[in-house]
Amino acid sequence: MTHHILQVSSLPIAVYKKLQELGYTVHDHAHILDPEALGKVRAMVGMGDMAQVDRKLLSMVPHVKLIALIGENYPGVDVEAATERGITITHTPEMFGDDAADLAMGLMLAVGRRIAHADRFVRNNNWIDESYPLVQRLSGARLGLLGFGRVGRAVARRAAGFDMRIAYCATAPKPGVAHPFCATPAELAAQSDYLVVAVPSHAGTRSLVNSAVLQALGPKGYLINVARGPVVDEAALIAALQSRAIAGAGLDVFWDEPRVPAALRQLSQVVLTPHIGSATEETRLALADLMLANLQSFLEGGEVLTPIPQRPA
Repeated sequence: MTHHILQVSSLPIAVYKKLQELGYTVHDHAHILDPEALGKVRAMVGMGDMAQVDRKLLSMVPHVKLIALIGENYPGVDVEAATERGITITHTPEMFGDDAADLAMGLMLAVGRRIAHADRFVRNNNWIDESYPLVQRLSGARLGLLGFGRVGRAVARRAAGFDMRIAYCATAPKPGVAHPFCATPAELAAQSDYLVVAVPSHAGTRSLVNSAVLQALGPKGYLINVARGPVVDEAALIAALQSRAIAGAGLDVFWDEPRVPAALRQLSQVVLTPHIGSATEETRLALADLMLANLQSFLEGGEVLTPIPQRPA
């Protein structure tokens, strides 16, 4: 029996090919070629951050019982409407910590040691006429972790190898964690040379890093964001960088990706990367495999491996 699947966002080519190899008939929700396709579809697949599944779309696919997503977050999925229809939603959690932590360490080194700037200094032949200015070391610096989940803990493990002095801020102190706890982001920023943002993006964390937090970080402090763009007030960050209220920033995420403000792109004390926190071959392959495993398991036996967390009643 051929299973019909509805693609609700763009998918990596390798994932699309794998779906075809497994015998699924994949329909693109933006370009439905078969007028009867929506009545045949039993599952939806897509990238969690990009998938758009609202109540209207769900009403058009009466036989869908599964939404299988790649990624941990799913802001565009109407979970309430799906739950009302008895639809199971799966995601691929707990796979991003190591990659995002690696990038956070790389961004700290890049901005603190001014690696990108030094690269341009050599490429432009400036070295012939002048010496490169001194910078401050990363080893032994004060690290503030805003968020102490999988990514925050992974950064802490790596930072320990640099003899960094680590503190963290979370919704509450974590049992068994020896690092000092700070009750507010501003308190954490005030005692940090590097403030790493590693919290999930939702209404409660929107603009969590605001002008007050940046002022507390101070003119020798660096902001590193490997979480989500909306966690940081981008306008306040640009103002802080332009006025030298903070020393610099390493940013992997932005408010309106892939559009990055010219003001950020023009600042030499900022290192920018195109949302590559989980962009490794190993992780992307593992994410795709888990999504496909959820899909196959459900269609073959009604069970899933990684359902999304149950929301409070």
